[in-house]
Amino acid sequence: MKFLFVLHDPPYGTERTYNGLRWARQLLNGNDNQVRVFLIGDAVVSVRSDQKTPNGYYNIENMLQGLLEHDALVGTCGSCLDARGIKEDDVVKGSHRSSMKELASWTEWADRAINV
Repeated sequence: MKFLFVLHDPPYGTERTYNGLRWARQLLNGNDNQVRVFLIGDAVVSVRSDQKTPNGYYNIENMLQGLLEHDALVGTCGSCLDARGIKEDDVVKGSHRSSMKELASWTEWADRAINV
């Protein structure tokens, strides 16, 4: 199946993004599922590279890299990146600047869209 996750919350402070990424990763374990993740609003901060977290605390950057290594696609709302001053060279390698047009296309592609 094809799954689209749309994440809205910031990477830290709530656990919605964390749990959404865990769920997306689980769907890629040992099956033929395809996963795409679209980050919008405060969730775009999740793609910042070089995140430093306390020992024993989850790291959203590492979680995104794990998804990308398992052939998931990660798109980020371009206007949301701009509004937060995040430049393309400051993001996790493999993620890409995206748009509402691509989100609409991904929604049509997906068998299931999950809004987290």
